[in-house]
Amino acid sequence: MSNQITLSINNQSISVPAGSTIMEAAQKLGVSVPHFCWHPGLSIAGVCRFCMVKVEGMPKLQIACNTPATEGMKVDTVSAEVKDAHKWALEFHLINHPLDCPICDQAGECELQNYYMKVGKYQSQMEDEKVLKPKALDVGDTLVLDTERCILCSRCVRFEDEVTKTSTLGIFNRGDQATIGTYQGRKIKHNYSYNLADICPVGAFTAKDFRFKCRVWFLKEAKTVCPGCSTGCSVNLFQNSNQREYYRLKPRHNAEVNGHWMCDTGRTMYEHLNASTRLSAPLLNGENVTFHAALQAVSDATKSVSADKVAVVFTAQFTSEEYSAVLNSLKTTLKGTPKVFVWREETETEESFDGILFRGDRNPNTRGMTEVLKQESVGASILKGDFSALANAGAELTLVFGPEVESAYPSLAKALSRFVELKKSVYFGNTLNEVAKKFWLRIPVKTFAEKSGTFVNFNGVAQKLKANPPVYPAVKAVDEYFADLGKLAQSAV
Repeated sequence: MSNQITLSINNQSISVPAGSTIMEAAQKLGVSVPHFCWHPGLSIAGVCRFCMVKVEGMPKLQIACNTPATEGMKVDTVSAEVKDAHKWALEFHLINHPLDCPICDQAGECELQNYYMKVGKYQSQMEDEKVLKPKALDVGDTLVLDTERCILCSRCVRFEDEVTKTSTLGIFNRGDQATIGTYQGRKIKHNYSYNLADICPVGAFTAKDFRFKCRVWFLKEAKTVCPGCSTGCSVNLFQNSNQREYYRLKPRHNAEVNGHWMCDTGRTMYEHLNASTRLSAPLLNGENVTFHAALQAVSDATKSVSADKVAVVFTAQFTSEEYSAVLNSLKTTLKGTPKVFVWREETETEESFDGILFRGDRNPNTRGMTEVLKQESVGASILKGDFSALANAGAELTLVFGPEVESAYPSLAKALSRFVELKKSVYFGNTLNEVAKKFWLRIPVKTFAEKSGTFVNFNGVAQKLKANPPVYPAVKAVDEYFADLGKLAQSAV
């Protein structure tokens, strides 16, 4: 017996797995069926009654989200009867919805707005006063709830029940007095709260982190990978290119990695990308120098030492291509392999996992780094709290590739104080920590948002980074710097 069935939607044939709904079949075919409550990552509620379609042989219109597709079924989503049903369903949702679009933070990505422009009646026939409900409720550390805007789609309630299993939200009262809210004495306090703002189809839940900061039509969206932990969630990064400033991260669906979600910790991974938190130029003995002068200083330093007198300290937050570039370049220049160390945060618990996405390994490319070291036949000593192995290595030149996400390294200042005690210590990274001023040389590097390369997550899934225009155009990625160092070495021959 075949596990596939074939039906037609708007006279277009489509085959889907048995058990699929009309909505899923329409999605696969690329046919847009208006909806609010349905979400592919949640259970079916069927409460908005907006996804009405005509099924041949059935006397009444059916909701696409909860109607099973059957062999030979003929579905119509564009007839006058269906369009009229969509308009009246939308009118129902707008009966008590406030007309505050100009100040609503959801403006520009609100499904109520979008659907009104597509299927709206344009002239309301409701004469009664709107029901007023509580506004701007502080429901947790990250969210604001405006219950007047809520259309009771129940996505947020199902997310709390099914994904985080925290069950903080419920629907209270009945009829047009019904409201979404938190249970008495409780607030939304978990590491996935911003997903509620994502899945809210209107502006009922808004994120404090993004609220009133920028209109979405000023933002450009780019696909990338979250550097917050070893899960490596697929995400979209939003930048106002006119300001060269980043404003938020949101999850991008990837069934193999993060599904539809991402954690709140990952949402903060845009904060270190902006100019106010970045080193903009190299510092040699505390003084600004050109990028050429900085690389020349590194090149000169490598000429006067043997391979066994050079130490390389990696953190697992760079791309696989950057690790390869460093090792291959130094092997060529030094005519041998330097001593390699891996710097881990002393407080981390690498194997911890919250059961959803967030992992104790706060580095996005631990597996990728390990694979490169293996491919290059390089053994590495672990520095985790105890730096004696590095101190006893007798290095005359130490290259430290520091963490991009410094929040993942609470003991950063303590570790930096150990590195600066070494002879000719060079730091590749953007830290503005006061201790870092004592490094012999500091060279700023591109962030994950600005460079091309690969992150390999804990499960071995490799994902490519896509480069956005850098905040500081002169700053390069580590592999680009070492390509320049190779050219300097050749020109000196």
